[in-house]
Amino acid sequence: MTRLHLASGSPRRRELLAQIGVPFTVVSAPIDETPQVGEAAQAYVERLAQAKAVAGFNLLDVPGVVLGADTAVVLDGQILGKPENREHALAMLGDLSKREHQVLTAVAVTDGKRSLSLCVATKVRFRTISFDEACRYWDSGEPLDKAGGYAIQGLGAVFVSAPIEGSYSAVVGLPLSETAELLEQFGIPCWQHEDTVQR
Repeated sequence: MTRLHLASGSPRRRELLAQIGVPFTVVSAPIDETPQVGEAAQAYVERLAQAKAVAGFNLLDVPGVVLGADTAVVLDGQILGKPENREHALAMLGDLSKREHQVLTAVAVTDGKRSLSLCVATKVRFRTISFDEACRYWDSGEPLDKAGGYAIQGLGAVFVSAPIEGSYSAVVGLPLSETAELLEQFGIPCWQHEDTVQR
């Protein structure tokens, strides 16, 4: 059976693939994630997902399938990346407070001969976040490596004030329904019974 390789260092994406029973190995394929001048948010995540998949494929010494993904939190058309420091995180949480924002997650899969990709958009609404709350949340350590400075699957779940519109797993890092459909097209089914993650 075709082996899947995940070109991502995200523990959330590893957990999500394991959740649907897809065995994979992790390949380290760092790329430049700087947005291009004037680049729209959807184009940005799609470009990065593709770049990660291709970079991962180029590291393989045997045939295989590589999955790359990227997630961005978008507010008023602006990409909110990972916070650079405490002040940056507090500012982002302040901007997201009592507002609806969009989370875009792009997924790209390649076997070197063909590439397929998609992008899933999800709407998330936050309640009011006080400055004290934002400070305590930063002190938890959770916002540090998260797009938009929060984790919906973690402590940040308390900020969500309405049902999300779209894919919850996409906000975490990988839209499972859509990803499963992509992988099926490369002969990689869900619910396989073996050790899921190999290093």
